[in-house]
Amino acid sequence: MKKIILTVFAATSLLLYSTPAFALLNFSVGVPLSHTFTGKWSNGTAIESDGVGGYFIQIGVPMLPGLGMDSHKVQIKNDSNLPFYVSTTMYNLYYILPIPIINLTLGVGTGKSQFEFLGLKGDDGTATQWYTSLGIPILPLFDLHLSYRSISSKIESTSGNDKGKKDDVGGNVMGLGIGFNF
Repeated sequence: MKKIILTVFAATSLLLYSTPAFALLNFSVGVPLSHTFTGKWSNGTAIESDGVGGYFIQIGVPMLPGLGMDSHKVQIKNDSNLPFYVSTTMYNLYYILPIPIINLTLGVGTGKSQFEFLGLKGDDGTATQWYTSLGIPILPLFDLHLSYRSISSKIESTSGNDKGKKDDVGGNVMGLGIGFNF
């Protein structure tokens, strides 16, 4: 009987200790795996992604909203061989739901998206997002998580023949990360 009680106590302690809701601090880093544009250029043609890079960072304490930052750059397919990007930076508030075994995160963010061409920054626009992340504990203090971000952003042209036209650079980002809970 003592063995059973000790085993149940050890398993329960390990399970609860690995859940961020019962940790003192959680820290997470991740990278974007894919980006798809849902918007279109101001002329109505589709925008296509040709790769994404960047990072996601989060830090928080249990039962309170945590703070995060996302920064990623998406290369846009175009007819020339010159690289053309949309870079996005977001500042987030998130909350980890207190669910044992899985780590479910919900968050919202705001920031800006900006065109980049040949290293020069171009027009920019306000960006907002909502996101969710599902984490599975892999060790007592770590979890591996998959995230989905839905971004809304429009960039208005401020010069040339396209002045005043808005390009809808909103899209969806899938990411992979690792969390540390202690």
